Amino acid sequence: MAATVADIIRVMESLAPSSLAEDWDNPGLQVGHRNQPVRTVTVALDPLPEVVAAACEQKSDLLITHHPLIFNPLKSLDLNTPAGAVIQKALQHGLAIFSAHTNFDSAAGGLNDILALKIGLENLIPLVPRRAARESGMCKLAVYVPFGYEQKISDALFETSAGKIGDYSCCSFRNKGTGTFRPETGALPFIGKIGEISHTDEIRIEAVVPESDVSHIVAHIRKSHPYQTMAYDVYPLLSAERLPEGLGRVGELEEETALKTFALRIKEILGLRAVKMTGKPDLPVRKAAVCTGSGSGLMRAFFASDAQVYISGDLRYHDARDAEAAGRGLVDIGHFASEHLMVEVLAQRLAEILSESGTDVSVNACNLEYDPFIIL
Repeated sequence: MAATVADIIRVMESLAPSSLAEDWDNPGLQVGHRNQPVRTVTVALDPLPEVVAAACEQKSDLLITHHPLIFNPLKSLDLNTPAGAVIQKALQHGLAIFSAHTNFDSAAGGLNDILALKIGLENLIPLVPRRAARESGMCKLAVYVPFGYEQKISDALFETSAGKIGDYSCCSFRNKGTGTFRPETGALPFIGKIGEISHTDEIRIEAVVPESDVSHIVAHIRKSHPYQTMAYDVYPLLSAERLPEGLGRVGELEEETALKTFALRIKEILGLRAVKMTGKPDLPVRKAAVCTGSGSGLMRAFFASDAQVYISGDLRYHDARDAEAAGRGLVDIGHFASEHLMVEVLAQRLAEILSESGTDVSVNACNLEYDPFIIL
């Protein structure tokens, strides 16, 4: 089965939904046409000139990177700039460029999970959980009715699209309570007298309703409601499933380990020439926090967690001093090392998904990239 850029983007959306991206980020299609056919995909960390050149030489149709080619709006397209030259080459060779950045960092099974699992952490939770999102298109409707009218209103409610949860229909909940009101001049009260406060036994009926049908459902129920002014509430629903989405991760080690021992183990697992460590070498570590890329911005979240050590890249001098003062540890593995491991994993995962769907697309991991910092 043939595929287009749009088809591959749909797969990437399932792995790293763009809704998870930070506000300042610019993931998504950077260069190219969504209807362009795709036969070969290359996965890389950065859209570097040499990476794009290699993808063009290999006749790739789509380059997927972690870091976006375009972070800020372009005021001009100067082909003498690195970004301009990359765009020119990509367009000349029909290479589309797509990025999944902070959305892939935050996604369940994304880059932070990849790093955390690779260094031996278990029972992962987000270091900075994503804010609960609106449950797509659903609300909770609560209607207040006097005793004796609850069945009539329920029947009217279930004549609409209200009360459907999964494979079940006519789902609702009822509460008994006391309602108070004072009819003002001009009112036509069903119960009570003008100018007097009334207390009446009422039933609260709750049901989930599609957001798009709220107005229709309320209007339909109002036809059967005895009150002149029907009392009701509509609440937007939040997702109750706190999926492991968000920046960073906190996880547990299989057994308590000294900080220095753990840092050396990370160095070996990731194949690094060096790591930087802050904290007492014999600090007992049972829980660790990680953040791929530049983790300095999540130091406050680390201190608010119960992790003893924080593993990330681009950590600053004052971060180290703060960690020392708090009796905790840091392990700086570098920006590149914390993120480059996504290339092989994403390429393999994408290839498997496309193969299972019968899509005739080959996926290659770029092997040209290296850490720009050299340890002398």
